[in-house]
Amino acid sequence: MARSSIRPALILFVALCGLGLHGVAAQSPKAEEIEALRGRIDGILRDELTKKWYPRALDDNLGGFHQNFARDWSARPDDNRFLVYQARMTWTAAAFARYSKPHRAEYEGYARRGVAYLDSVMRDKEAGGFHWILGPKGQVDPGLGDEKHVYATAFALYAASVAYDVTRDDRALKVARDAFDWLETCAHDGEHGGYFEATTRAGKPIIVRDDAAPLARRTDRLGVYYGFKSMNSHIHLLEALAEFYRVEKTPLVKSRLEEVHAIVRDRIAVDPGALNLYLTRDWRAIPAHDSFGHDIETAYLLVESAEVQGLHDDKATWRVARQLVDHALDWGWDDEHGGFYDKGDAFAGKAYDTTKVWWTQAEGLNALLLMHRKYGTETDRFWKAFLKQWAFIEAHQLDPEHGGWFGETTREGKRLGDGAKATQWKANYHTSRALMNVATTLDAMRHAAK
Repeated sequence: MARSSIRPALILFVALCGLGLHGVAAQSPKAEEIEALRGRIDGILRDELTKKWYPRALDDNLGGFHQNFARDWSARPDDNRFLVYQARMTWTAAAFARYSKPHRAEYEGYARRGVAYLDSVMRDKEAGGFHWILGPKGQVDPGLGDEKHVYATAFALYAASVAYDVTRDDRALKVARDAFDWLETCAHDGEHGGYFEATTRAGKPIIVRDDAAPLARRTDRLGVYYGFKSMNSHIHLLEALAEFYRVEKTPLVKSRLEEVHAIVRDRIAVDPGALNLYLTRDWRAIPAHDSFGHDIETAYLLVESAEVQGLHDDKATWRVARQLVDHALDWGWDDEHGGFYDKGDAFAGKAYDTTKVWWTQAEGLNALLLMHRKYGTETDRFWKAFLKQWAFIEAHQLDPEHGGWFGETTREGKRLGDGAKATQWKANYHTSRALMNVATTLDAMRHAAK
């Protein structure tokens, strides 16, 4: 994507905003304007997934997916095999198969390959459950440790559930059921609700820490003290349980989805629209910063969960979801350049980390359009922010030379780091999900505008 190709898009966004991107009230966009925007977003999505990620990331020798790509998409040696990354790449392949009819058969195949790797390599054949991390050839490596964590298992459940929904492959359903059963048997907190975060390899929850031990031995795989619970794990358990409930509508799955939905909405999310990042086992909050990216991502995940449960207009859920997005716009939004900052306080002053991270920008795009679709007749705030958000992404977050997303930029949009396209923590799940959702929503808006 050449830099010159961005300029016409920016002109389009200015037109769509009415008189510009500087706070003037926007007029309702016309169908052809929405279609031009949808076509641009859909084209970038398809180009990246079909020409960059797949089949390039397939590892024909070891199975699974390569985890390290340089800025120019050249492969770098994998340091390990990480359950979160492998599951996310599987999820994206399955979701794109569902999204794009011309690519369905091809990407169903990639999803099946991903499920096979989760089942045959990432599964712990000796102790049950799924390994958090393995050596680069898929072997147990004592140097990497053998703790398990609900965060990674949630992504195995998430990926396998969508893969089964798309392929109806019994192996995918087996992986999903096994992941859910491990969560239920080894990690569910029957006394206080939610899930214990870390377990031993054998599946025993680690809820006591040795305060005399070095810090690295007092914290789990997400850097959280043993015995505490995190927002991050529970919002991803929420999305995983929602997807699993689509294909496994048992009373137990329904109960766990309802339980985690209520925990995220009513305990983790708090007025004026922020998320508690860390909590005690009985859900008392631990002081921490406000992560604006997680706020806006959770807004979408709560709405999605409610819809899966048949609660399409649940007022309590929509109230919290809108609070989260409004608050992020109030305190974590860059109105000059567009884009959401990384972190700050809940409401005491401006954001103190103005880095713009790729997944936050993608989740922001998704959440803003979701809010506009729901509340656009009341306010143009979300639509105008959506357009400015996309303009920032096109101008600064997307690589104009090699394609794909830069991991981080400064507030003004200058790239930080070497521009690597993939690491064990940087897959294609956030960006692809956001672009698929946005393109689908814009298409519905286009039809409604005719």
